[in-house]
Amino acid sequence: MTLTLITLDWVPEFPRGFVRDLRVRWALEEIGRAYQVETAPMQPKSDVHRAMQPFGQVPIIRDGDLTLFESGAILLYVGEGTALLPEARRAEITQWLFAALNTVEIASAIWLYKVLAERWPEFFGPPTGEESKAFARQALKTKLSELQSVIQGHDWIAGDFSLADVAMVDTLRVLAGEGVLDDMPVLSAYVVRAEARPAFVRAMADHMAHWQAADVAMARTA
Repeated sequence: MTLTLITLDWVPEFPRGFVRDLRVRWALEEIGRAYQVETAPMQPKSDVHRAMQPFGQVPIIRDGDLTLFESGAILLYVGEGTALLPEARRAEITQWLFAALNTVEIASAIWLYKVLAERWPEFFGPPTGEESKAFARQALKTKLSELQSVIQGHDWIAGDFSLADVAMVDTLRVLAGEGVLDDMPVLSAYVVRAEARPAFVRAMADHMAHWQAADVAMARTA
């Protein structure tokens, strides 16, 4: 049975390339598993969407009778029994996947939301001020410096390429785009190395094609 990935029907320009369905697409491309895409309305949130994901977020997958949300849980599920989660390194890979989502991504989000609030207060609320933003950036840079020392001298974070790299690199990509990694050559190279993987290239192409098709559909109904 083909797995179904559920993402939003449309998003504005600024989050495209970073909506978290991308990390699921990437993992599925890495293991060569076929999938189809369904959508949930961005606004208003539907009862059907909330029945699958009580917070009204994406990604969600449906595989037979199973419906699953939260990107980390989805990655662990689709990676089970594959080269992305080999049994011999399962504990270490899971550790770093959680570190990506619970340590690095949280520190990233605290700073990033302050930055985005300055650009798009209609989406992210009022700006919080330079002192607060600087404090959040320093806390983030501390985490990134510690991560860089772990990756130094290695291509991937837990042996061969794994789910941990999918989660960690997708978390770092937005920071690279904001220039946060400009003075961190090890992390910058890590992101570039991962983005050069054919599976990532395919996943990103499909991810962006989805939003482009949504624009066309909206234009036809306007």
